[in-house]
This record gives sequence, C-alpha cells and structure tokens, in this order.
Amino acid sequence: MAETWQEHSRPLAASTVERVADATFFAEPRSKATRFLLMALSAGLGAAGALYFASGVSLQTSLLWLLVPIAFAGGLLSTWSPCGYSSVCLLRPSGGYSLGSVAAWMPTLIAHAVGYALGALALGGALGLAGSLLGLDAYLAYTAPVFAALLVLYGAHQFGFVKVPYPQRRCQVPHDARQRFPKWVIGLLYGFSLGLNYLTYVQTPLLYAVTGAALFSGSVTFAVGIFLIFNLGRFLPLVLNALPMSDARITGWLARNQENAALTDAMLLVGSGVAVGAMLLLS
Repeated sequence: MAETWQEHSRPLAASTVERVADATFFAEPRSKATRFLLMALSAGLGAAGALYFASGVSLQTSLLWLLVPIAFAGGLLSTWSPCGYSSVCLLRPSGGYSLGSVAAWMPTLIAHAVGYALGALALGGALGLAGSLLGLDAYLAYTAPVFAALLVLYGAHQFGFVKVPYPQRRCQVPHDARQRFPKWVIGLLYGFSLGLNYLTYVQTPLLYAVTGAALFSGSVTFAVGIFLIFNLGRFLPLVLNALPMSDARITGWLARNQENAALTDAMLLVGSGVAVGAMLLLS
C-alpha cells in the first residue's frame, strides 16, 4: 500500500508544487557618508525649489503645490510595507494569465479602488471636520514652522541619523478572508482598511505630513482630496497585476529596492521640510 501511494504521489507532487528560488540579493544600507550627502542634497534642492517656484506666490498656494505631489509619492512609497506586499499577492487574477482572467478580475480592481476612496472619505472627512470645528486653519503661522521642523526630523530618522517616535499599528489584514468571501469583496474590504491608513502598518512618515496637512487645513474638501491623492498612490501598484508578471517577480523587485525606497522617502521628507521653511521666509 505504501509503495502504491509513493508511486502515485511523486508525479503529483512534481506537477503541483510551485518552487520559488531562494533570494540571493538583498537591499543593503548605504554608508553614513552617502546618506549624509543625500541629506544635504535634499536640503539644497528643497530650498532651491522653494525659491524658484514659490517666490511671489502666497504661502497657501505654495504649500498646495508641494503637498499634492508629496501625498502621491507617499502613497507609492507605502507599497514598501507588509500590506503593500500582501495586496499584490492576494488580489491577483485567478488562474493563468489571459485576457479572460484579467477581465474577470476587473471587478476586484474596481472594488479595491472604491474601498480606497471610501477610506479617504472617512479619514480625510474626520480630520478636516475636526480641524474646521477647532479653527486650526487660523494657526497656520504657528503650525507651519513646526510642520517644517518635523518633516526634516523624520527625514533624518529615515536616513538613520536620529530616532524619533513612529506610532503605527503594526497590524495586517488576515489572509484567510480570501477563503470566506468572493475576491471582489476582499478587494473592497482590503481597500477600505488600507485606505484608512492607520488600521495597518505604513512605513513612510509622509503619512504624518498628509495627516497634519489635512487636520490643520480646517477644510473637509482639502482633507478628503489630499487623502484621495495619497490613496491613489497606494492603489496604483496593484494595476501591475493586470500585466503578465508574477507576484514573486513584483515583490522581489520591491525587496531589492527596499533601501532605495527608504532613501527616497528620507530625501522627500528633508527636502519638503526645508522647502516649507523657505516658503515661510518668502511669504
């Protein structure tokens, strides 16, 4: 009986078990000198950008020009997190790649986008309403310098030069949900959870910048809009699953560029902080 089971199990195992090659390349941290030079370069670019784009422009307009691309970049960089990796692996077309499988997967993609939009509406709406009720927009002259300093500080944190608090709920959406719901429902629930941003782990402090901007804007419209932009950046990497690319290939590329993402994050934080400081001097 044992011989019969072995004879039949060998070809079955060989044909059904997926083998993924072990990783042989991992992201390595840059030297201290390189990180220092990148930090100095970021500060210089931030100051130069503010002088070029914000000269003669109101502070509110200058901040808007800065925050929109920063929010989108923050959303993209949040892909380098456990939830970013798992969404690529979890929400994929079923079966082999074909136009039919991608078409059948489109409701999942759309539902995921709707979930992100609902998350932005809930979080941005709550922050904007709180800021409006508290009249926080009247304190821009006081909050903007603190905002600039915190951006630079968290940039230095990302560069590895200082350690500052980074409160985040290190929670992951349960993968067993895919065994209990249709895939489009999972896409909707997953998008809403990630769209709220603070229910799962996001590794970029740019989320704090967007949160602060939404709260102190005192505007529900602006707060919802800035989180829609942030969540758009979070959503777009999932579109890669519509291409003939395996999830292992996508997540492998993410893993190899983990350090580059962290450095990009750090440069954006420092550059943005210096730019906000320069805008205050120009206003």
